Amino acid sequence: MANRPTIKDVARAAGVSVTTVDRAINGRLTVREETLRKIAEAAHRVGYHGKGVLNHKLDASVPKRRLGLVLVKRRQEFYRNFAREIELAMAARRDFRGEVVIRFAASQSPDDFAHEIRTLGAEVDALACVAVNHRKVDEAVSELQDNGVPVFALLNDTAQGIRKTYLGLNNMKVGRSAAWFMTRISRTPGKLAVFVGGNRWHGHDLREVGFRSFIRAEAPAFTVLDTLVNLETRQVTYEATLDLLTRHSDLAGIYVAGGGMEGAIAALREARPPNKVTLIVNELTDESRAALADGYVQMVNSTPLPELCRDLVDTLAAALSEDGLSDAGQRFLDPKVYLPEML
Repeated sequence: MANRPTIKDVARAAGVSVTTVDRAINGRLTVREETLRKIAEAAHRVGYHGKGVLNHKLDASVPKRRLGLVLVKRRQEFYRNFAREIELAMAARRDFRGEVVIRFAASQSPDDFAHEIRTLGAEVDALACVAVNHRKVDEAVSELQDNGVPVFALLNDTAQGIRKTYLGLNNMKVGRSAAWFMTRISRTPGKLAVFVGGNRWHGHDLREVGFRSFIRAEAPAFTVLDTLVNLETRQVTYEATLDLLTRHSDLAGIYVAGGGMEGAIAALREARPPNKVTLIVNELTDESRAALADGYVQMVNSTPLPELCRDLVDTLAAALSEDGLSDAGQRFLDPKVYLPEML
């Protein structure tokens, strides 16, 4: 409770006085709409508990749009950042009053994803999800679409042919770019390892295919080992990486195509000097940034979350407009690539 945001925090973030924020919340005097919106956006950014009161004071004639967001891995920094960025993107809209309802699937099982999609879909105008590829997920998405609730796939293109739009990276190209970089920075050819989160993540499969196809066609001196499934967990990745390092003295590189990079970083810190094994991971977090600086990660492919969230909100607005969404399909964003010298 000691760290709970206060009116002073909102005022500082909005660039107005504490008195103005107090008037906006308690309605003692009229506050201009533009100022009220500025204060409401600041309240969202700092996580102020009274942000709902501010939203209610905004022009009631502006339509309200409610977006449901299903994510996974609540404790991972990347998904916490995702939740924050979508809140900011919704708060920045002027043409409607946006609200985001975020749920985290209990696990990566299809049943858990399907449950959250159905439950949350009954409460919102549209739904976006990061989910596995499975028949049960397809069925849940189809039910929402039939009920007039558009569904957008994020990062992993689930429910293809059923969902309204996919927003994320071109995963095949992401895998090929990882292979291109790895084969050029590795000092000598050797064995390469690839981790995927699981066989139900189509995006991971595409990254693996892209990685392998590049090696096969452009760098045949390297050998790609059998793909390892890490369930996107730190511990499984850590143990599997230590095993790789023990069994393959000529291991030249590791590509973590999904989550779990923290385990690979920890294992390399424990068993190898910096820059000995090329490690390529996804998403810039505190841990991957530190590993880049220390020479244990050589490249990070990062999802541009602010751009993705703005595109998602734009897509939401288009889908719920009178004309509807005209260009359903796939929307690819360019990844942000981080190298040690860019820090």
